[in-house]
Amino acid sequence: MAIETPMSEAMRLSRALQDDPTEVNLEAMRRSLRGPVRLRTLSTLRWLAVAGQTFAVSMVHFGLGYPLPLGLCLAVIALSAWLNLFAFLRFSNSHYMTDREAAAYVAFDILQLCALLALTGGLANPFSVLILAPVTIAAGVLPMRLTALIVAVAFVGVSFVALLHFPLPWRVDTAFEIPRLYIVGIWSALTLSLGFFAIYSHRIAAEGGQMKSALAATQLALAREERLAAIGGLAAAAAHELGTPLATIQVTAKEMADELGTWSGGDVGPLREDADLLFGQAKRCQRILQRLSRQDVSGHEILEQVAIDLLVEQASQPFFDVPGGPEIAIEPLPVKDAGEAPIVRRLPEIIYGLRNVIENASIFAKSRVLIRISWSDTDICVFIQDDGPGFSPEVMARLGEPYISARMRSRAPSGRKGGLGLGFFIAKTLLQRTGGEISFANKAWPDPAAGVGQRGAWVCVRWLRARIEVT
Repeated sequence: MAIETPMSEAMRLSRALQDDPTEVNLEAMRRSLRGPVRLRTLSTLRWLAVAGQTFAVSMVHFGLGYPLPLGLCLAVIALSAWLNLFAFLRFSNSHYMTDREAAAYVAFDILQLCALLALTGGLANPFSVLILAPVTIAAGVLPMRLTALIVAVAFVGVSFVALLHFPLPWRVDTAFEIPRLYIVGIWSALTLSLGFFAIYSHRIAAEGGQMKSALAATQLALAREERLAAIGGLAAAAAHELGTPLATIQVTAKEMADELGTWSGGDVGPLREDADLLFGQAKRCQRILQRLSRQDVSGHEILEQVAIDLLVEQASQPFFDVPGGPEIAIEPLPVKDAGEAPIVRRLPEIIYGLRNVIENASIFAKSRVLIRISWSDTDICVFIQDDGPGFSPEVMARLGEPYISARMRSRAPSGRKGGLGLGFFIAKTLLQRTGGEISFANKAWPDPAAGVGQRGAWVCVRWLRARIEVT
């Protein structure tokens, strides 16, 4: 049975994203892009801890002359060093740890530190705050379930150290007693800090992982759109380039058929049938290529330029005549004296970004989606509006962020879900990449006769004309 490594899982998710970015298990994607922990990273941190603990114990015992159970302390430190050596001999430095292995690794560090603190004064030891370090590391690299387990281990360890511990190393001839209430205060501060640091670190790491995975989905979606555009361009270029040789074949086949008919006295023979068949098939290929190449431009030009109204129509094409779907209407609204529709660069970012917004509108529309295209001497605007329930206030506050929660995705009081989150984030990112400015609101439906007082979701994408127009 094949074992799926973290790298193979990331590759699998990448291939899935190329097919449909919105259908991927987002949690699995965030987990793979968050990246597993390398053994070398945790081993290096442990070596630093071993060196620091050895120095601190030696300085207290030999430098300051405070009595402490040196043998037991060094044995606890040696245990940590021995485990590091075992891991070094057992695995390579490039070994990636699973979440459970990393959790076990960090849990051991917590228990080792608690044992050392119990031998050196318990929570009265100033170095007791170091118990927060492994918890913070775990919260940044582990899922919430294992992070909670690590916090529980740290809580039990701190409580044990607070109750059972050796006296704090101090001068023999001087009495030093810390009030019990102060120890309770330290215990309370540490236990509360454990929860705070864990939640804070995990939240920051989760936000970073969400943004990274969303950007990766954006890049992969854009790459997929570019490949589709390239296929279309190749087809158009092939149609343009193959037109001349097919015309030559057609003329030659016609002449061959005429000559064969003359030689045979008008009788239809096998060669004449083959010549007629060749002529007919060449003519058929020519008609097919004419359909592929409807514009009288080269293949490269087809990829690079198109009228803005045709570009919007291409972006919305998948949603026309969908059974049970809304009616999609496109209305050009040029400003007075603005001239014909401007010719713009055919950017995959614009097509895919507009397509995601139109898809979102078609999901929530009751019956109609209106797309208006306006242009002036300076601006090009695309307005997309549906006659659905509109954006709810909580969605409006966070629209455009990746991975809006299920509770936040609702567009209606009934809690209807879908269509927002990653898809809208991808659309916003791609459109801004082309210089577009995207805004959204709830506006009254433009045609009062279609719905008096009806307010629907409204999205506006605006470009400076010079940014995308072909000059």
